[in-house]
Amino acid sequence: MTVSLEQLRRCHFAVDLGAARTRVYVRGVGLVVDQPSAAAVNTRTGALIAVGEFAERMTGRTPDYIKVVRPVSGGTVVDIEMAQRMLRHLLGDKTRRMLRRKPRLRAAACAPHAADPLARRATIETLAGLGARRVELVDTLIAAAVGCGLPVERPEATMIMVCGAAATQVAVLSLGSFVAAARVPVGGEAVDHAVVQHLRHQHALMLPTQSVRPLQLALSGNGITEHGPASAEIHGRDVVTGLARSVRVDTAAVREAIQTPLTAVLDGIGQVLRDCPPDLVADLADRGITMVGGSALLPGFDQMLREATRMPVHIAERPDICAAQGLGAMLEGRIEPLVLNPLAA
Repeated sequence: MTVSLEQLRRCHFAVDLGAARTRVYVRGVGLVVDQPSAAAVNTRTGALIAVGEFAERMTGRTPDYIKVVRPVSGGTVVDIEMAQRMLRHLLGDKTRRMLRRKPRLRAAACAPHAADPLARRATIETLAGLGARRVELVDTLIAAAVGCGLPVERPEATMIMVCGAAATQVAVLSLGSFVAAARVPVGGEAVDHAVVQHLRHQHALMLPTQSVRPLQLALSGNGITEHGPASAEIHGRDVVTGLARSVRVDTAAVREAIQTPLTAVLDGIGQVLRDCPPDLVADLADRGITMVGGSALLPGFDQMLREATRMPVHIAERPDICAAQGLGAMLEGRIEPLVLNPLAA
C-alpha cells in the first residue's frame, strides 16, 4: 500500500530499529531513546539484566551464563520477543504509560530498502507487541533524506547514501520516490572486521571487533606525515601467547586492507548512477552525494568517495539520527505533502 503523510500524521510514535542503535521518536515530545541495540540476558533464568549502553559495555566481559544479544541484524528484527523486551526497557515506565493512554495507538517504523515481506512483518509484530494497533512502514532512504533536509519532493535529482552498521543503501530520489536504488550488504561492521583481520594476520594481534580506534587511525589523513609514513601503537592480545601486547602499525597498510569492503560500496554507487537518466546524473554532478548513518562519521570515508566518484560528497549535520528525525518530521507534519514510496505494511 502507499504510505501518505496523512497516515503518518496519525501515528503517535516512530521507531528506527538499527543493527547498531535503536531510536524512538514520540510525537510532541521528540527523540526519547537513542541507545545501542543490545540486551544482556541471564541464560539460566531468562531474566533481562541490562539494555542499551550498559549492555553494550558488557560485551565480551561477562561470565558464561550472561549473554549479550542483538535482536536486530542488518535492519531486520531477528528475535521479535527480545526486541520487544529491549524496547520496553528503553522506553521506560513513564513513556509507556503515556503511549498506552492513546486511543488506537499507531506507530511508524523504518524498513530497509527492498526489505522482504518477512522482514517487514517482523518489524510490524515487534511494534504490535508494544500495543500499536497499526504500524506504517517508511523506507529508510526516504526517512533519512527527509531528516537531513534534502528536497526530495522536487523534480530534480537527490542522491543519498545511508551508511549503516550491516549494510549500505544508496538511492537517487526525485518527486518523492525512487529513480534508482541499491542495497549493498557491506557496512561499518565489515570495515571493522577487515581491520581486525589485518592486525591478526600481519601482526598476530587480537583485539575486539568493537574497537574503532584502529579504523579511525587508518582512515584519517592520507597515511603520510612530515616524518614519513604515519603509524600508530595498537594494544591487544598476542595470538600465540595470549598475553597483552602492543605493536606499531603502518596506517597506510590498514587503509589498503579495508579497500575490499569499500569497493563493494563503490560498485553499488556505480550501479545506481548507471540506472539513472542522463538529465538526473547531470544534476548530481553539482549536488553530489549526501551521507547519513553512523558509519558516515568514519574519518576519511567521505574523502575516499570523492576520489572514487569525482563528485561532491557531503555529510549530514547529524548523520546518525537523520532517519529518526525524518520520521519525526513526518509525524509532526513539518514537510510538504507528497506521496511516499510504496511499502507494504
